[in-house]
Amino acid sequence: MELPKITVAAVILAAGQATRMRNHSHKLLAKFDGVPLIRRTVAIAMASMSSSVTIVTGYKREDIESCIDGMGAHVVHNPDFSVGIASSIVAGISEERVSSAGGAIVLLADMPKVQTEHLNRLITIFRENNGNSIVRAVSGRVPGHPVILPSTFYERVTTLKGDFGARQILDVFELDVIEVEIGNAAIYDVDTPEAIIAAGGLLDREANQTGP
Repeated sequence: MELPKITVAAVILAAGQATRMRNHSHKLLAKFDGVPLIRRTVAIAMASMSSSVTIVTGYKREDIESCIDGMGAHVVHNPDFSVGIASSIVAGISEERVSSAGGAIVLLADMPKVQTEHLNRLITIFRENNGNSIVRAVSGRVPGHPVILPSTFYERVTTLKGDFGARQILDVFELDVIEVEIGNAAIYDVDTPEAIIAAGGLLDREANQTGP
C-alpha cells in the first residue's frame, strides 16, 4: 500500500554549549570513523526520507557551520541558545522548509548510534498514521530521540521556554505518542570526553595531534 505523501523535515539541534566537555574541543567536532560527529549526523539525515535538513547552531557556530559546509543542509542560528534547548526547537520549526512540512523529525546532534534506517522507520510510521500523531523513538520503555512532531503541534511548542527538549515537551503536554523501538540508539549520547572515547570516537584535539 502506498503511503500518504506527507513531508517530514529534519531538524538537527547543534546549539548546545557542551559544558561537560571541560577543556576539550566541542563534542560535535569529535571524529567517528574519521568524520566529525556533526557532519556524520547531517549525512545520516540527508540520506533519509526527510524532505529537508535544517541544523540549528548556537555555541561555536563558526566551527559547526564550517564543518558542514557544502553538504546542502540549511543552517539556522539561534542567538538565544544559552537559555535552553526549547529555543532551538522553536528556531528549527520556524524555518520555512520545516514550517511548511507535515511534520518535523527532531534529532540531537550528539547521538552517534542513530542511523538513517531509524529515521526512515519513524517517518514511515508517522505517514502510516496520516501525519496526525507524535512518533518517538524508545529503547525498551525508555523514551528517547529522535521525535517527530506533527505540524499541528508546532504552535504549542513555540509557547515553551527554557531547558525543555522534544521529549520533555511531550511530558509537559501529557500527549499520547506512538513509540518506536530502535534499541540503545534512542538514548545513547556523548556528553563527556569519556563517553566519546567509549563510543569509539576520537576527541578533536587528539585528532589534530595524531592526524596527518
